[in-house]
Amino acid sequence: MATFSIVLSLFAFTISLLTFWLTRINKGTIKMTRPSVIFFGPDGPGEVNKKVFIRTLLYSTADKGIYVQNMFIRLRRGESHQNFNVWIYDNGGLVRGSGLFINKSGIACNHHFLLPKDGSHYNFLAGEYLLEVFVETVGNKPIKLFEHTLSVDKSQEEEMKLKKGGIYFDWAPNSQNYLSHLDIIHKHQEVKA
Repeated sequence: MATFSIVLSLFAFTISLLTFWLTRINKGTIKMTRPSVIFFGPDGPGEVNKKVFIRTLLYSTADKGIYVQNMFIRLRRGESHQNFNVWIYDNGGLVRGSGLFINKSGIACNHHFLLPKDGSHYNFLAGEYLLEVFVETVGNKPIKLFEHTLSVDKSQEEEMKLKKGGIYFDWAPNSQNYLSHLDIIHKHQEVKA
């Protein structure tokens, strides 16, 4: 009987240690769901500045939660690449990304990624784009959370130039692919979120 009590006590102690580690010590990682929508286009009507927009859920794999310091998107087309490193998110209103606490239940919001105001100019040309989403947590180097290949055809490129519009890529779960459509931005219309 004494052996059974000792074994049972050791088992309970092990479970307690494991629970303590999972809830108090384990830092976990940050994850991201597949964006339900991705947008390439101008940052508002009449704007020449371009942006990439995504709608996604960020969540932590640990109970403790994680602090996001920054996010950015890298677009690759052929041999060229462009970072969109000005991060803005919708938190009951658009705010400049400067820190966000992500817990296990996560936060779903709109993320806007703009070019820096350093004279960078970018056009969405026809071709295959590799979209990569990076996150930088406090005290760590940026890590890639997501990547996907998206296509812009020549007619979409021309329409974007002529009509000052943008391309939406909507996730279609039944076909497991993004379906694209062009949206023209009118003078008093804002980019749909």
